[in-house]
Amino acid sequence: MSSAGLTDGAVGWLHDLSRVVGRYCFRPAFRIRIRGLDRVPRTGPVLLVANHSSMVEPGVIFGMLPRRSTFLVKEEMFTGAAGWFFRRIGQVPVRRGEPDRAPLLAMVGVLRTGGLAGVFPEGTRGAGDVTAAERGAAWLVRASGAVVLPVATRGTRRPANRRRRFRPKVDVVVGEPFTLEVGKGRAGLEEATERLRDRLATLVGTLDQQRAMEKKAET
Repeated sequence: MSSAGLTDGAVGWLHDLSRVVGRYCFRPAFRIRIRGLDRVPRTGPVLLVANHSSMVEPGVIFGMLPRRSTFLVKEEMFTGAAGWFFRRIGQVPVRRGEPDRAPLLAMVGVLRTGGLAGVFPEGTRGAGDVTAAERGAAWLVRASGAVVLPVATRGTRRPANRRRRFRPKVDVVVGEPFTLEVGKGRAGLEEATERLRDRLATLVGTLDQQRAMEKKAET
């Protein structure tokens, strides 16, 4: 099977098999609820942006998507056999906090061939919040013309000073895809980044409200 829409060197069949594994491997530990999957564009360049608080959410999102996807993955994961595996399924290593255009250029290549590329642009990764965002996502949109697909996730992080519930609920909500106009220069990137951040933060906030109401109804 062709590896179209993936990075050079990716193996299409291994990528597809990994998606199936990702779709089911977390279900014994979590009650995963996915909403809005029909909003994922089936064709064309798409930049997926999502929040996350652990390595579970990226795996869940990767598995749930109805099409192939390439994500920026922290470079520390690319060691030994794991590094070989991630590269063969088309994922891209990135050094967080360091200027490096190579990962972004690889993602642009994916988008320009009509693929789906995923990033986690939130500034406070530990909390899974979206209080700030890196400019890389806006740069990718400007370089490729991709539509943006926001995805909100919640539920994998253990509550502070409390034991984790048995099979806690993990929610993944796919928002409406939208076009993002990105102006020239740094100012254009910063303005577009703020708009992107607002859309993702709003989706995460709505999910938080829904989960809070559900929890209140259960007590």
